[in-house]
Formats: sequence, C-alpha cells, structure tokens
Amino acid sequence: MNHNSGYDLDVLVVAPHPDDAELGMGGTIVKLLHEGWQVGVLELTNGEPTPHGSPEIRAQETAAASAAMGLAWRQNLDLPNRELEATLDARRKLAEVVRVSRPRWLFAPYWEDAHPDHVAATKLVEDARFWAKLSKTDMQGEPFHPERIYNYFCVHLKLAPQPDFIVDISAHWPAKRTAMECYQSQFIMGRDPGPPSFIESLEMEAACWGRRIGVKYGEPFACREPIGLKSLDRLI
Repeated sequence: MNHNSGYDLDVLVVAPHPDDAELGMGGTIVKLLHEGWQVGVLELTNGEPTPHGSPEIRAQETAAASAAMGLAWRQNLDLPNRELEATLDARRKLAEVVRVSRPRWLFAPYWEDAHPDHVAATKLVEDARFWAKLSKTDMQGEPFHPERIYNYFCVHLKLAPQPDFIVDISAHWPAKRTAMECYQSQFIMGRDPGPPSFIESLEMEAACWGRRIGVKYGEPFACREPIGLKSLDRLI
C-alpha cells in the first residue's frame, strides 16, 4: 500500500554507510513498514574498509538486516567511503534517486557529527533535495521536491541531543536489535563484550529516550524546519 498518493516512496532514509539507518532509526523504519508505509534506505557508500569487514561481508550483513526489518527497497550509491564529499557529481546521483523514487520525506543524519562522512551526507541530502526539483536538465526522472527533511541521531560526537520529537518504538525494539545484530563485523567482532555490550548500551539509550515520553523505548529526531500538525490526537 502506498500511504501517500502521488509518491513512489513515502520515506527515503539516506545513510552514509550500511548500519547507520538501523542504528539511528531502525525501530521507526520497522514501525512505518508495519503501518503500511513505503520505506526505502539508500546507503551512500559501502562502509569499507573496516577492521573486521569487507564489501562482501557488509553486503551479506545488510541483506540480513533488511530481512530482519522487512525492508524491500534498499540501494547503494557506491560513493567513496571515508572520502564522502558533497560534490556536484554526488549531488546529481542522489538527486536522480530522489526524482525517480519520489519520497514524501527524506531522513538524513543529524547535521553535527565528528564523522566527516555523516556531515557530508547531510549536506548532500539538503543539496540534492533542491536539485531534484530542477527542470530543463538531463537528470533522470521528473522534477520533484520532497516535503521535509528529518534528521536521525547516529553520531560519533559525545553531545547531548535535544530532539524535536521522539518516536515510540517499544513494540519494534526486538526487530531493531535483531537488525543491528546482523552487523557482526561492526558491532560484535573485536568489541569489548561488556557488560554492557555495544548492543546493550544502545538498548539503554533507547530506554532513556523512551522514558522521556513515558514509554519503554524511543528514537529521537531533529528537524531544521517547523513541524506542522493537523491534529493533536496522536501526541503522547
């Protein structure tokens, strides 16, 4: 079911690397899918090299994580990991994906981060959103402008996020955890087993955000633009 008539995707989550979408908003992705939304995830790079990974391993892990979430639409733009920049060529490639997939909303990493790839990814999403609406161009697809960009927190910087809203993912934490555990090369191998383990620390963090809104688990989000509400009846 397409939740919003006129769009091929309701939501396109843009991630710098495989696993960033799961870390930042895996519970929300599962929640939206269960509610009938059309959700896609686009990685900008393959995330390699890493100490325990390889392109083949990361591809297998990504496929397993997608299956765990029930995600059918997932692509990779194959831009250079560790050297991601908001270049004109990268902007064009991403704008073409937007023009073809026509998502109502875009999700990008939070704009402040210690990882240069994450900062570049957010800049790239903002620039590509503008370019996607251009006419008189040889870019693939028809002119299109997503309504909103929302930002998920998947940060390497030890900051205290001040989110604009928190999504209740209590019913979907188990699926998010299963998806994250698919990335053995990133989150299990070579890491301090704890306690807490890396996955356990993420669960504690999700529980902390959940407590802020009176639920078991939550995921925080930010937005540079004002957030409009048609009704207050879905607020917690």
